[in-house]
This record gives sequence, structure tokens and C-alpha cells, in this order.
Amino acid sequence: MKEKVIIIAEAGVNHNGDIKKAIELIDAAVNAGVDYVKFQTFKAENLVSKTAKKAEYQIQNTQNENDTQFEMLKGLELSHHQHEELIKYCKEKNIKFFSTAFDMLSLDYLASIGLKLVKIPSGEITNLPYLKKAATLFEEVIISTGMAMMSEIKDALDVFLKAGIAKDKITILHCNTEYPTPMIDVNLKAMLSIEKMFGVKIGYSDHTLGIEVPTAAVALGAVVIEKHFTLDRTMEGPDHAASLEPEELKAMTKAIRNIELAISGSGIKEPSPSEKKNINIARKSIVALTEIKKGDTFSEQNITVKRPGNGISPMQWDEVIGRRAINDFNEDDLIEL
Repeated sequence: MKEKVIIIAEAGVNHNGDIKKAIELIDAAVNAGVDYVKFQTFKAENLVSKTAKKAEYQIQNTQNENDTQFEMLKGLELSHHQHEELIKYCKEKNIKFFSTAFDMLSLDYLASIGLKLVKIPSGEITNLPYLKKAATLFEEVIISTGMAMMSEIKDALDVFLKAGIAKDKITILHCNTEYPTPMIDVNLKAMLSIEKMFGVKIGYSDHTLGIEVPTAAVALGAVVIEKHFTLDRTMEGPDHAASLEPEELKAMTKAIRNIELAISGSGIKEPSPSEKKNINIARKSIVALTEIKKGDTFSEQNITVKRPGNGISPMQWDEVIGRRAINDFNEDDLIEL
């Protein structure tokens, strides 16, 4: 991955199983200026049992409490042919394609089409067979940690380290798996705890409404930001309600790039190139308060401090008081010694 903050626009299943909408999502991601557009790769029958119930947010966002997770997800699959169509389109649009595999066969498929980077979704962080397979197939790993304890993160991380993946090829994303995530539950400091405990690159996968939290995460040191987006937040589907619309995605990207610049300095407090020209304008010098004749003694009655700042600094005030004038000075003249 690059040194700059990597922004992953999570299209996920917000295409609703429609390849045309998936292509529109790619266009929106390109327009926003993100680095990756990410989809989800799965076969419903390999991911969920046919009787598994939907999460509360899935029921609310799909406005359907009668169908199962299996029935919902079956309509959101992308075929291998559709994957290839999307990859080709991403290449044409010069944006990186990325996908998360949610089952073992999907891991094999993504590796077979040349992906080197794998994203471990929050729900698979305790799936040891899945983690072991991912560790053998990919060179670089992003691990999402929604719902996880520190001990569970350690166990998952150890799988990849033992498989020989270097620590600098692993990024751990702090995450909360509620859609949308209440602000009170974000716990963004946990991202820093992950960095401190495991010594890895950190990032944030966001499910809050708005763009404030991912922007704050960058200010705190996140090197990867992942955010769901949609063409229309009012569309029916499990993730639309907690997703950004295209213009919001664009605004988030701009905000992150601005924060990225703002925290990129040397850390040394000194005048920046842009502000040096304002030093003499904004600072002050010692000037004549009244008319002063040559030989007069400088005192608080005949000198004062005013702009501009290209004369004697007011920090030398005590050195000037009591000295004798070597010239005549009119009111507001810069004092010279």
C-alpha cells in the first residue's frame, strides 16, 4: 500500500445484485477520488444457514422481517462473470478493485484472479480455518475488528504472523458492527490501543452517519479508512442506511486529504513558508510615542510598541529603556540604537 492514507469506498452489496448499479457505484467512487472500490464476494449457501435470522438492522433496512439471511443474501450475490466485468471496468477507470471474501471458496476465487490483498471482515475474525486459508493465499492483510476483544484480535493476528506474513504487511482496522454506529459507541481511542498493543499499522472501518469520525481517525493516525457508500441512502437493502451518498463520499475524501496534509509537517514549531511574509505585518516594533530629540533618554513616556515588526523587537524593551537617542525621531518612527 502507498504511504498516503488509503481510502476504501465500500460498495459492498449496495448494488442490490444489479450489475448496472455496481458500475454506477464504481463511477461514483472514481468521481470521489478514492483509492479502492470494494465489493463483497460470497455464495449465500457457503456463508449462512438457510434458517439464520437477519440482524435487527437488516430487518429495519430491508423493511422485511419475513425472509431469512440466506434469502436476503442470495439476491445480493455477484457471479464470477460479473466480478470480471467489474474488474475490467475498474481498470478502464483507473481505480483499484478490491473485494472481501465471506467464505472459503470465495477466498480461493479472489486469489485465483490475482488479488494480493485480502480484507478479513469482522464476522470472520474468529473463523480459524478461514484465517489459515487467507494466510496462505495473500501477501497483504487488512483485518476488521468489529465486535472483537483484544484477545481475539491477537489470536487472528498470530495466524498471519505464523504463516510468514510480515507485520508491516498487516493493517488492523478498528470497527463497530452496528449500522449505523451510535457516536457514543465509536470508541475511537481503541484504535490507538490496537496500535500500542500490537505494533501494526492501524485504520478505521466506519459505520457512523456522516464523515466526522473517519476524518478524526486520520488525525489520530489511521493509514486506512473504509466507508460504505451508496447511490441513494433510501434504497432498500441491509447497508444503504448507514452509507454515504456520492457527494458525501467526495466530501469525506477531500476532508481526509486536507487532514493528511495538515498532519504531515516536521513537528518542529517554526514559521512555515506561507506565513513568513506576514511576520513583519503582524508583529510589532519599538517606535516613538512622541517626538524625540537626539540625546533624549528613552522612557515609557516617549516610546511605545506598534506594527510593523521590522524594527527592534519589543522583547528588547528593557534594553532600550534608559538608552539615549542617537537621532531625532518623529512620532511612529521605528527606534534605532
